[in-house]
Amino acid sequence: MAVKSETKACCLPGSMSSCRVESIVSVDERGQMVLPKDIRERAKIRPGDKLAVVSMEKDGKICCLSLIRVKELEGMVKSVLGPVIDDIFKK
Repeated sequence: MAVKSETKACCLPGSMSSCRVESIVSVDERGQMVLPKDIRERAKIRPGDKLAVVSMEKDGKICCLSLIRVKELEGMVKSVLGPVIDDIFKK
């Protein structure tokens, strides 16, 4: 019987080892921006990869935007909602 290994998401609250400004990017007139090559390489972001844009609000205004790999986001959602859904179906 195969054992399913579950990877922990690297970006759960409290699990990040550091937060830093990696780069400053500009938004062009079409709303596009470019992730610098060195960051794409270090993050292993390839053409076609899916990234979720996650926002944080303060006082009704977006103050922070983060990019999270969709695969990582799926894992985070499952880890949070999985136990809740399991509990609902047990009743």
